[in-house]
Amino acid sequence: MAKIIVSTGRGGVGKTTFAALAVKYLESPLLLIDLDPDQNLADMLGIDLGNESVKTISDALYGIIQKRKTSTELSLMPLHNQMEYVLQSDCLYESEKFDMITLGTKLIPGCYCAPDDLLKQNIPRLAKNYKNVVIDSPAGVEHLNRKVTQDINDLFIFLDPSIKSIKHIKRVEDITKGVGIHYEHLYTVGNYEFDKETEDYLRRYNQDYIGKVGYDKTLREYNLNGKSLLLLSDDSPASLSIKRILKTTGNLV
Repeated sequence: MAKIIVSTGRGGVGKTTFAALAVKYLESPLLLIDLDPDQNLADMLGIDLGNESVKTISDALYGIIQKRKTSTELSLMPLHNQMEYVLQSDCLYESEKFDMITLGTKLIPGCYCAPDDLLKQNIPRLAKNYKNVVIDSPAGVEHLNRKVTQDINDLFIFLDPSIKSIKHIKRVEDITKGVGIHYEHLYTVGNYEFDKETEDYLRRYNQDYIGKVGYDKTLREYNLNGKSLLLLSDDSPASLSIKRILKTTGNLV
């Protein structure tokens, strides 16, 4: 069974940057799951899912629902049976280093319940084929209530130097406990905005703090120009930071 690593936090704190750069250092086979409707993870890895003919889970689900409206044969078949096949055949991006599944933007009325339930049922099955599974969460805590995965090995909470972000740690702890999400380790990580003073404050406030991601001008340029972060030098500040974080938490290859 794979090691399940989840990246969470408020918006813009570096969750997706961590997931993208972790690809460079985590042991393969590796599965990435992007739960953020903005689908930034593929962009950061230089992947155009459309050009690769890979569907998001939401796209695939919408397509099946439309077909079921006009096909008696399909409408009699359980939806989850159809989606399990499509998930593996149409929604899985595959490469030499990693595979990836993307939740995508909601295209049907209501909540993300159907695609979330699909992932919830299939993550344990898919995880059997990988050494590591990295889940990039959307901003906030609502996704935790959806309980897409209930068993986590390493839960990383990424922070900016604000009281809202620091209070976010307690919210994550309370919600995971309340809905029955189990994790072996919880780590808090500061983004590049932290200075020595705010880092010292966070260390006093939270014993799970393991350091910050360094400011990296080149990474910002890569993001602006749509260049894959996998091409970022291993000695860049961001790469060195992620490598150190993974080493500290026992995840470095």
